[in-house]
Amino acid sequence: MEDMPSVLPDGETMPEDGSLPASALAGAGDRPLAFYLHVPYCATRCGYCDFNTYTATELRGSGGVLASRDNYADTLADEIRLARKVLGDDPRRARTVFVGGGTPTLLAAADLVAMLGVVREEFGLADDAEITTEANPDSVNPEYLAELRAGGFNRISFGMQSARQHVLKVLDRTHTPGRPEACVAEARAAGFEHVNLDLIYGTPGESDEDWRATLAAAVGAGPDHISAYALIVEEGTQLARRIRRGEVPMTDDDIHADRYLIADSVLADAGYSWYEVSNWATSEAGRCLHNELYWRGADWWGAGPGAHSHVGGVRWWNVKHPGAYAAALAGGRSPGAAREVLPDEDRRVERILLELRLLDGVPLRLLKPDGLAASRKALADGLLEETAYARGRGVLTLRGRLLADAVVRDLVD
Repeated sequence: MEDMPSVLPDGETMPEDGSLPASALAGAGDRPLAFYLHVPYCATRCGYCDFNTYTATELRGSGGVLASRDNYADTLADEIRLARKVLGDDPRRARTVFVGGGTPTLLAAADLVAMLGVVREEFGLADDAEITTEANPDSVNPEYLAELRAGGFNRISFGMQSARQHVLKVLDRTHTPGRPEACVAEARAAGFEHVNLDLIYGTPGESDEDWRATLAAAVGAGPDHISAYALIVEEGTQLARRIRRGEVPMTDDDIHADRYLIADSVLADAGYSWYEVSNWATSEAGRCLHNELYWRGADWWGAGPGAHSHVGGVRWWNVKHPGAYAAALAGGRSPGAAREVLPDEDRRVERILLELRLLDGVPLRLLKPDGLAASRKALADGLLEETAYARGRGVLTLRGRLLADAVVRDLVD
């Protein structure tokens, strides 16, 4: 699942035509190409959400007709066609396409299929392309899912978060308990082979029993992939304000750690294996290839307001507001707000940051002397696996996964 942050970083000015330096396209044929299509609309804003999303009320009067959901698929198609111009005669077909948000399924199924169709027309899809959309459980029905499947989508990710009503209420989620599990069955009936449920742990007021009930419900629904994320309370969100006012308690890191251990144990017993710190699947085929491409530094084009892209060491990000995004494309300009060309050192650090979170870890040869010394200490402290270390790779143990951020900080020195 890709989340569009609400605050964009600084960078150098993006060329109006979106062109990239020649270095970005060098050797492109050896790297997979992915597409992320961002749909920035939500019916309501969840209290914990800090993503680049907008409700109808938030857009009213600020985006005009250009920011309308009704013509969004056409607007986004313009950026995909821009991508074709920028990448020129790049022969790569899309290995993955991931439609995220927001709530992509607020758009008509035909709109999502049309967006995918433009990627297919401009770039082509790999024979075994993974095509995913996120969905809220209360925004789809069997007919909608069948239309998506017939249109080429073969993977779907539902935001379940919790099986307990009082937890969903704190998160401002609008679906009812039981609906996500029903969605899994409906997706299977529509022909989706790969289905994910997103869970959140550590919500104020959630107990260990609540979390175990959520895991049991998720496993019982039979998805082949489950993601479980610790709740992060972002400044500026409604939930942060409620915690500051003392209306709900803050969950501490020890509780997060306990909930993670519960998740790993329950999911392992149910036949799910971890392949990234927050992600478990029943088989290698069930893993989210799109996210794996992110974690391994592949090329991806992010289309949509606030979306981020990366091609050959060049990273850029689009303007945030749907109205500004649409206006740029309507005027024949790139919607890119700014970009940065990543130095080799930054790319090394990012590779360690991302790959250490994966099941097969990171090559120790990427570490500098201080980082290598830190890896030896992490090994002695039981944070890295001994057998993998002997093969020249840093792979997190279960305890290491609990302390992944701290381990990474030491290794990148």
